[in-house]
Amino acid sequence: MEPYEHGMLDVGDGNQVYWEVVGNPDGKPAVFLHGGPGAPSKGARRALDAEKFRLVIFHQRGCGLSTPHASDPATDMAVNTTDHLIADVERLREHLGIEKWLVYGGSWGSTLGVAYAQRHPGRVTEMILAAITLSSPRELEWLYQGVSRFFPEAWARFSAHAGDAPDVVRAYADLMENPDRAVREAAALEWVRWEDTVLSLEDFGRPDVFADRASDEVLALVRIIAHYYAHNGFVDDLLGNAGKLAGIPAALVHGRRDLSCPADTAHSLAQAWPDAELTLVDDSGHKGSPAFAEAMRSAARRFSP
Repeated sequence: MEPYEHGMLDVGDGNQVYWEVVGNPDGKPAVFLHGGPGAPSKGARRALDAEKFRLVIFHQRGCGLSTPHASDPATDMAVNTTDHLIADVERLREHLGIEKWLVYGGSWGSTLGVAYAQRHPGRVTEMILAAITLSSPRELEWLYQGVSRFFPEAWARFSAHAGDAPDVVRAYADLMENPDRAVREAAALEWVRWEDTVLSLEDFGRPDVFADRASDEVLALVRIIAHYYAHNGFVDDLLGNAGKLAGIPAALVHGRRDLSCPADTAHSLAQAWPDAELTLVDDSGHKGSPAFAEAMRSAARRFSP
């Protein structure tokens, strides 16, 4: 699964996006949209059958091997929004000479995938979405406030670091802009500790998904997430605009035990999208499970050439 082609794409605004292609050069085109935002997936290369798919993977602005890196406080986050990412996806598609492709996304990647497909439905053949979130204000309020009902002591620590600000996410976004690296590191560690806590009741996956130290990767991740979610993901009402997805077949896979992204969003999206088929995996949370992985493989086989 090593890439047979890779490079850096100039997407404007001083940004260079890293991309690579794995699988069969003559296979069915697909693009992998990673989560986070700001968390390139190490497992992306294994997402689809290498013999049947030509899988394009890229690192979204500010993270991974893309430059400039969001861990650098001088990196301008004003040119890192969902609209910018959608434009980057299109520029990459054109650069690779692909007319249409399957869109594969998980977690934040499902938000970006739906936003991209609503903007460019004629470029999408099918979609495979996992751990679905549409980054709506309702969902973000749950993740950064409502779910605290399960973890009151962890929430007290997380919110206290933001000075008990009424808008905790925006407060962390401001902390991640501080020129003092020590301030950014402390905020980043508190942020990922909260994210890990929300996923801590799951039976599968390693206990600390994000990190236990404030590496450049973690600083970039937290800065990007806080930036995006302080602005409601830079998306409009994706669920309300689900009609724009009509005619695009989709497989939606979601863990019923996902506390970070409750299943009602996936269910509502499937209800509003007649061409989408939802599989709820009873034993899975956000980190997946063997049954979840099999549901994803089944989805891939469904759209396999």
